[in-house]
Amino acid sequence: MSPEVKPIPALVDGVRICPIANTLEVVGDKWSLLVLRELSLGVHRFNDIQRHTGAPRDRVADRLRSLEQAGLIERRRYSEHPPRFEYWLTEAGGDLVPVLDSLRVWGERYRPASA
Repeated sequence: MSPEVKPIPALVDGVRICPIANTLEVVGDKWSLLVLRELSLGVHRFNDIQRHTGAPRDRVADRLRSLEQAGLIERRRYSEHPPRFEYWLTEAGGDLVPVLDSLRVWGERYRPASA
């Protein structure tokens, strides 16, 4: 079964304007997607996100900051002294969970993890 053909996005100055490209500007790198994966699995604290993704601490901090600025996640304080935060998907971030699920299914089919 072939996928449904969608309308071709418009060209502006020879560049195709498309929501896929716009989305990839926000979540188009490995670490952003893995941070979103962890949040979708119920992992909310920085150290746990960092440990489960295997990303360097500075990379996790950068991705959390950019995902928050993009409106995909929100920070919630859980400790005043010292100030500590948890990270939660917003509605927009939650809407990406089916995309993550599709990537997982594709990966299981075409790029299975080696034992």
